[in-house]
Amino acid sequence: MTKAQVTIPLDLPEVQVLKSEINQAGELIITVESTKGTAVCRRCGKVIRKFHGYDDWVKVRYLPVFGRPTYLRYRPKRYRCEYCDGHPTSSQHLDWHEPNSPNAFIYEQHILLQLVNATLEDVAVKERLSYDSVLGILERHIRDEVDWSQYVRLDRLGLDEIALRKGHRDFVTIVTSRLKNGRMVILAVLSDREKDSVVEFLRSIPQRLKKTIESACCDMYEGYTEAIREELPGVRLVIDRFHITRAYRDGLEQVRKTELRRLKKELSAQEYERLKGSMWALRKEKQDLTPEEHRTLGRLFRLSPDLKTAYGLQNRLTDIFEERISVKTAKTKIQKWMVAVAKSGLRCFDSFINTLGRWWNEILNYFVARETSGFVEGFNNRIKVLKRRCYGITNVAHLFQRIYLDLEGYRLFAQPPYMALSR
Repeated sequence: MTKAQVTIPLDLPEVQVLKSEINQAGELIITVESTKGTAVCRRCGKVIRKFHGYDDWVKVRYLPVFGRPTYLRYRPKRYRCEYCDGHPTSSQHLDWHEPNSPNAFIYEQHILLQLVNATLEDVAVKERLSYDSVLGILERHIRDEVDWSQYVRLDRLGLDEIALRKGHRDFVTIVTSRLKNGRMVILAVLSDREKDSVVEFLRSIPQRLKKTIESACCDMYEGYTEAIREELPGVRLVIDRFHITRAYRDGLEQVRKTELRRLKKELSAQEYERLKGSMWALRKEKQDLTPEEHRTLGRLFRLSPDLKTAYGLQNRLTDIFEERISVKTAKTKIQKWMVAVAKSGLRCFDSFINTLGRWWNEILNYFVARETSGFVEGFNNRIKVLKRRCYGITNVAHLFQRIYLDLEGYRLFAQPPYMALSR
């Protein structure tokens, strides 16, 4: 009985299929021949056309077909140069295969696509490759530092740190950019968060791109802010709103802890139990509170006027940051808020008010275009997932490669048909 068959294009330029067979291992072997009639002389670089013969057979891994490992088998043609003394011969190089590589370009593209949001070991097992083979593909095609030629603008920089290993304080700096079209790109993984390292990186940015940077968002770490002021003096420095919010909410948290300790001593166990859940209610946005949480806060505020005052002041400042107002208006409103804090007699916001004084202009810069490094904070969560998935990555070059591949892999390697990778 004749077996059912289908015809599948190889999508390889200047190649004809001679035969196909399945070996005892269940692998599909496709024997092909180049139809290209020229080569390039290895000595003079000229195009040569005088056919000389064939090299030994080459077996190259290709895209799997119906789940079968697939290989292309061919003999590279050799051509003789009539321009050079001695008429040396040169092997023909094909667009779809790098000489001495065990894989076709399109297969390595396939492997890189499989690596997006996956581990080297997972891909090695699924593709029946060694771990080192998959790592080699990654290192051949994914740079371990930024390629500035890819960018025409940088728009908004974001700087933040992550720990390579939890609890070890071995921080690295992640430098990213948010482009005008919303696309986020990775620019660097610096081996530490020292000012000198940040300065060195900022100096490496081509002048043509420095001119396109409008703002830089970071936390209140002076290693970042001083480096930005020195190397990017015309760039608007914005202290991230997330860190500002956390700073003034710490003031409310101080009052909450103090007041609940007091109430625990003064109230009966049954009365104190009715305040259960107040911590989370205090931390939620007003519009997100449930009716029960409103009642819990009402009971708490009747017992603690200071906490009610602090809660109102916190929300008043949050409302200012939520408004779409000018820098001048924001400045006036925040100054009035500071006066209200002073009149309240509460000292819980003293530390934050000192922070305001120290970073006044950088905090107000938020109101120019309501820029934050929220994109950095969200991206850091993705990096943490990447580290957990890979059981930790302590090499900063490898970390840059994996971050870049997770960000750009689908855009670069999920575009049919065949696309040659850069060599």
